[in-house]
Amino acid sequence: MHIHHITEENSILSTFVSELRDVNIQKDSMRFRRNIERIGEVLGYELSKKLRYGSKQITTPLGIATANLPENEIVLCSILRAGVPLHHGLLNYFDDAQNAFISAYRQHQKNPESFEIVVEYLACPPLSGKTLILADPMLATGQSMVATYEALLPFGVPKEIHLVSVIGARAGVSYVENHFSADTHLWIAAIDEHLNDKGYIMPGLGDAGDLAFGNKMQN
Repeated sequence: MHIHHITEENSILSTFVSELRDVNIQKDSMRFRRNIERIGEVLGYELSKKLRYGSKQITTPLGIATANLPENEIVLCSILRAGVPLHHGLLNYFDDAQNAFISAYRQHQKNPESFEIVVEYLACPPLSGKTLILADPMLATGQSMVATYEALLPFGVPKEIHLVSVIGARAGVSYVENHFSADTHLWIAAIDEHLNDKGYIMPGLGDAGDLAFGNKMQN
C-alpha cells in the first residue's frame, strides 16, 4: 500500500488538524465540520496528483487553450455519519464524481471493549473499472474501512482504490495495509501512535460523529 502521511511535511493542513483536536475549538460544531471539509479538500488535491490525465483543447473567447485534465471515472463513498463533512470536502474538488453512502458502526456486545462492525444501509453505483475513493475521517482499528469495502464488492471491482482519512492510529493503518492490495493509496492527514482499550485513537480528537452532529441517541 502507498501511504501518504500529509502532515509529515509542514503545511496549513496542520492548522486544521490542530483545531479539530482542540477541546475548546471543537465545541463549535460548525467549525469542526468545516475543518474536516477543508482537510478533505487538501487531501483531495494531493490525491488528484495520482489520477490519469489526458490533453484536452478548450475553446476560450480568444482562441484555443490546451489543458491536461483528469480522465478517471470516480465514485466517492463515505461512511455515515461522520464521513459527511469529509465527503463534502472531496466533492468540492471532484464535483463530477458519482456518490455512494454506507452506514457502518461498532456494535458492542456484553464486553464494552469488544465490538463488531455492522453495515445496515448502502447505496452505490456500479464500480467496475472505476476509481473508488473510500472516505472515513477516523481510521482507528481499520475494521470499518475493510468491512465497508467488502460490502461494496457486489457492485463490481474498481480499477483503483484510494482511502482517505483525517486521523488514524498505527494499528489501523497496518490493518488496512494488510487487507487492501499493494497498489491501494491511503491519504491521511495525521497518524497517532496508540489505541485505548476501547479501540479509540489516542490522543485523537474524540468521537467525530458526535462532535460534528451532536450526541447519538442512547437506548
